[in-house]
Amino acid sequence: MKRSRSGRRPGNPDTRESILAAARNLFAERGFDAATMRAIGAEAEVDPALVHHYFGTKEKLFIAAMQFPVDPQQLVAEVTAGGRDEAGARLVRTFLSIWDSPVGAIGASLLRSAVSNEWTLKLLREFLTTQILRRVLAELQLDPAQAQLRASLVVSQIGGLAFARYILKLEPIASLPSEQLVGMIAPNVQRYLTGELDTSGSAAA
Repeated sequence: MKRSRSGRRPGNPDTRESILAAARNLFAERGFDAATMRAIGAEAEVDPALVHHYFGTKEKLFIAAMQFPVDPQQLVAEVTAGGRDEAGARLVRTFLSIWDSPVGAIGASLLRSAVSNEWTLKLLREFLTTQILRRVLAELQLDPAQAQLRASLVVSQIGGLAFARYILKLEPIASLPSEQLVGMIAPNVQRYLTGELDTSGSAAA
């Protein structure tokens, strides 16, 4: 009589999906920084070497888990090319060019899911902050002490635009030419990225 083997599973056709499922759970539960490749391997019941074998780096695993249609490194390069002064306009323009393209349907589906699913919302928040905005702020060489605040402010602006234009389809925002929206929204995004932020909590009388 054969004895069943215990311990971690070797590679098999289901291993990749098991790793992705474990990664989604841990990225949502612990956040990108705290979720290690070793912990993801343990969650998937596979050797951590297999996690590296299938996905290479934690960043690549996160992108695969999110099923994001565009390489974040490419987005960061487009936004930061040319320095700080026009970064806000480039960020809004790049965002709109992706969402107005055929792959934008994937982003809209992800955003709809995030609205109703806390697990997806956590993943999306981690993805935007760690894979895109954190890198943008680092490339622009801004004060790390304000990075999280600046990133969250930018997400509030870009996220609101995405929801109004692509989910609610709120007019006239839904029908405005993208360059017109860039002109209206980019100044706010630029201030959030590089401008002075009043963190004193004081309000004008």
